[in-house]
Amino acid sequence: MTLDPGLKGARVLVTAASQGIGFGAARAFVAEGARVVVNSSNPTRLERAVAALAPLGEVHGVVADLRNRDELDRLLAETLRHLGGLDTLVYVTGSPKPGVFLEQQYDDWEAAARLLVVSLAYLARKAAEAMLAPGRGGRMVFLASVAIREPIPNIATSNVCRIAIAGIVRTLARELGPRGIRVNGILPGYIGTDRLVDVFADAARRRGTSPEVERAALEGEIPLGRVGTPEELARAVVFLGSELSAYVSGALLPVDGGLLRSVG
Repeated sequence: MTLDPGLKGARVLVTAASQGIGFGAARAFVAEGARVVVNSSNPTRLERAVAALAPLGEVHGVVADLRNRDELDRLLAETLRHLGGLDTLVYVTGSPKPGVFLEQQYDDWEAAARLLVVSLAYLARKAAEAMLAPGRGGRMVFLASVAIREPIPNIATSNVCRIAIAGIVRTLARELGPRGIRVNGILPGYIGTDRLVDVFADAARRRGTSPEVERAALEGEIPLGRVGTPEELARAVVFLGSELSAYVSGALLPVDGGLLRSVG
């Protein structure tokens, strides 16, 4: 049996894709022959990302802030203009402001909820409408975190608000499945990005240690003994965002090196 993801010519939108997890996912899709739109709110980083991906295949950049409704509308409109339709949506975001619960203010919770709940749901609806218009169906992949199963210290807003991603995955899998749209989520563990560097630095500051000590302590808790790479996570995104997962919908897939202890 040949494993063909069926992505040649597929139309894919990856948000927050100028670096880190989003960039890794976009690169994997382009490498499989997909036509990809990448998004970022930072024009300079987005330009660099497009330049790095362009030698691999067709890629377009759209600057848009995921927290702004008008810019979400424009992001979808520009995606459809570039690609002529949409087959796969991959929703990646940056992380909300770090800190423990008592450090978070009203504005911090509002910003986190907008990014991880309101904007996510709105873009999902716009994407679903685009997928349903030609009657072809499609695929959605939402990046959450292992924190929705086992909260992580010092990221209270993310622990709380990312749980909504599980709700939207299960809800849309049931509502949109009969119309040919599969919806799944991924729960990344600790992936080697710039964000993880910040996490180790914050932990070291709070505990009076060093980032190296904090990294070693964390890796000692991961059964595979190391943090993951964006490329390893991207393979899971491609699996759920392609025909390799044709009978998978409503799933929340941990990609964490075995870190989660909980069952279910």
